[in-house]
Amino acid sequence: MSRRPAPALPIGLIALDIDGTLIGEDLLLRDRTVAAVRAAHHRGVSVSLVTGRMSTSAIAFARELGLSDPIVAYQGALIRELPPEGDDRLGRLLHHRPLAAETAREVVTWATAAGLEPHVNHLERFVIRADDPRAEDYSSFLGSRAEIVPDLNAWLRHPVSKLLAVAVDPIDDAGLVDLRRQFAGRAEVTISHPRFLEFLAPGVSKADGVRRLARRARVPMGSVLAIGDNYNDLEMLAAVGHGAAMPSAPRPVRAAARYVAPPLSEEGAAQLIERLVLASPASAARHAAGLAAERDAALVA
Repeated sequence: MSRRPAPALPIGLIALDIDGTLIGEDLLLRDRTVAAVRAAHHRGVSVSLVTGRMSTSAIAFARELGLSDPIVAYQGALIRELPPEGDDRLGRLLHHRPLAAETAREVVTWATAAGLEPHVNHLERFVIRADDPRAEDYSSFLGSRAEIVPDLNAWLRHPVSKLLAVAVDPIDDAGLVDLRRQFAGRAEVTISHPRFLEFLAPGVSKADGVRRLARRARVPMGSVLAIGDNYNDLEMLAAVGHGAAMPSAPRPVRAAARYVAPPLSEEGAAQLIERLVLASPASAARHAAGLAAERDAALVA
């Protein structure tokens, strides 16, 4: 992991995870969050959603937040421009790094043996087995219908954007190191949700996606605020000057961040934007120092 840059103000780019950071199980954005993000955008700060979702699943949230910057989807495997309001076409594809089909087939075999349900995401499609018992739940979560195939391994003949293994119960993260070792050099493995294991092409991460956004916006990484809540956010939080973990994040994720945000129930992401982006320069600097000290004290406790 590269060394974290020194924090710099003013913040010129905000990278926001969605699930567990902006929204909870009800999938609803709250008024304070919408207001804070819109205010930052109106001040000329670049704001992008950086998510494990497909880009079309994230568009509705981007619209409600009043955004116009690209969406980073599939943990950084895909980046799309946000199409203009009222345009139903897909935004222009800026970046795509897919997972090799051979590796994807191996993941399907492993997941099935482990009692997990494998799902395939490719561009704006998601594909599942005909006997997946949670097809309807996953379709509701994404806001899009699944494609049903009788045999995922038979369908997997070309590289795909991402492969997801879904558990019934929360995944024990203790096995993540061994799983990463098993697929080393062939797939990145991360946890994006308590029940979701994700497999991506080597080199794919939200950190890489944010670096691409920062170059595009001409913003130094030290002037980026990124907020997330799970292992899939860890590299991103460690790569920017102002990385903030939600308090629900696993300890390694909170340790990689510079700050710990207030909880989702208190619209913690909105509070950070208010303190670090919308406040006066002097106040933002004081808030940054105070938040960093609070995070250090909390990790020691």
